Amino acid sequence: MLLADVVATSGAVAATRSRKAKVAAIAALLARASPDEIETVTAYVAGALRQRRTGLGWRGLATLPSPAESSTLDVLEVHEAFERLSALSGAGSQSARALAVAELFGRATADEQVWLRGVVTGAVRQGALDSLVQEALAVAAEVPLADVRRAAMLAGSTVAVARAAFEGVDALGAFGLQVGRPVLPMLASSAPDVAAALAKVGGEVAVDTKLDGIRIQVHRQGSEVLVATRSLEDITARLPEVVAVALALPADSFVLDGEALALTEDGRPRPFQETASRTAMAEGVVVTPYFFDVLHLDGTDLLDAPASERAAALERLVPEAHRVPRLVTGDVAAAEAFAAEVLRDGHEGVVVKALGAPYDAGRRGASWVKVKPVHTLDLVVLGVEWGSGRRKGWLSNIHLGARDPAGADQHFVMLGKTFKGMTDEMLAWQTERFQELAVDDNGWVVTVRPEQVVEIAFDGVQRSTRYPGGVALRFARVVRYRDDKPVSEIDTIATVKEFLG
Repeated sequence: MLLADVVATSGAVAATRSRKAKVAAIAALLARASPDEIETVTAYVAGALRQRRTGLGWRGLATLPSPAESSTLDVLEVHEAFERLSALSGAGSQSARALAVAELFGRATADEQVWLRGVVTGAVRQGALDSLVQEALAVAAEVPLADVRRAAMLAGSTVAVARAAFEGVDALGAFGLQVGRPVLPMLASSAPDVAAALAKVGGEVAVDTKLDGIRIQVHRQGSEVLVATRSLEDITARLPEVVAVALALPADSFVLDGEALALTEDGRPRPFQETASRTAMAEGVVVTPYFFDVLHLDGTDLLDAPASERAAALERLVPEAHRVPRLVTGDVAAAEAFAAEVLRDGHEGVVVKALGAPYDAGRRGASWVKVKPVHTLDLVVLGVEWGSGRRKGWLSNIHLGARDPAGADQHFVMLGKTFKGMTDEMLAWQTERFQELAVDDNGWVVTVRPEQVVEIAFDGVQRSTRYPGGVALRFARVVRYRDDKPVSEIDTIATVKEFLG
């Protein structure tokens, strides 16, 4: 398949607001891909490369050769070119990378160059969310969408199951939980207080302590241990203390979900930045793992088991010292008292969980509901303004966006701006960071690629005609930048509106 076919489909998807039309266009493209091409085409139509890193950025693509007059690049050639680019390192790699870019882009037409630059830098804005690609894959392969979604969750990506979809339902069903292969983590929705969370979940619930650490998924098969992040990155080598805890547990195989965090001598959590920096390298402060769920235990998959059954298995496997503190109750007052104690211990808040719910990998729903005393949202930075006065020369006031998954388009809704909560160190960091992400600078506002996630505290949400979402945050302030969370997991405009007074 020619790259031009992917580019044309990308353009058609971007040009329509109809979800049905988007799915039809993507499905038609996927149906034409050969078995060898389907994984690459699936990634490309979603606006992503298959390589995690290429060593390329906006600077490396600032100057390109003259475009080709006709389309000759096929998708497998492009994939192989990026594979070679991703393997470059060491002395001479910079010049080798420049030559490889010139060769690849020199064979691309003008439209293909624009698309290639966009896919490298994450700037392909075509409205093809992963959920849309899954829907199109189901249509093209003539298999149930539910089977595609479940397989993708268990395999860790839609790309990983694309070929199997065309082989049929049985091939998709083969993607069960496999120890050693990380699955997408279950996610929590939000509620403004404990009472609202209990009402949302209903009945007797588990109230878990919400730790301010790094989400980890720990797999063990015999003496082999894998530790993965929420984005499925392998960080086993960086966390030997977590590996040691896993090897000490009385089982041969398991998959655990939990958090790793750094603690002070008196057992209180250290600042999140210390935990984050420790899990980015193999040295520094010691981190301690705490687990709140088990997905597999000694040959038995527990994904579909009710949460109460998984909790019982967790208690049998993991000692209390490494389990997240939990209260099971249906009483609001008892849950509120537990949450108050959690806060006194220095933790973030609580997560209220339905006892009968399965582990819904990769999904955010009403079965898990998080509550924080200070309301926070994970948002994306859409732009940033040059500062004045004492902040002159620094990028200061950030423009905040929530994800809008409704309708056909993938886009972000602006909720307001803030410059509060920023230290001089943060200002210096974000000035450098957002110039790297810049796509336009009019001398006042720098428009950036929507890639940097930021955690924002706020006092409330109010209706506003000033912003397109119809709401604005009250007294928004920066808590921290979240390099551990992808933009696909930021809060939605629907979640924001739940906080309306």
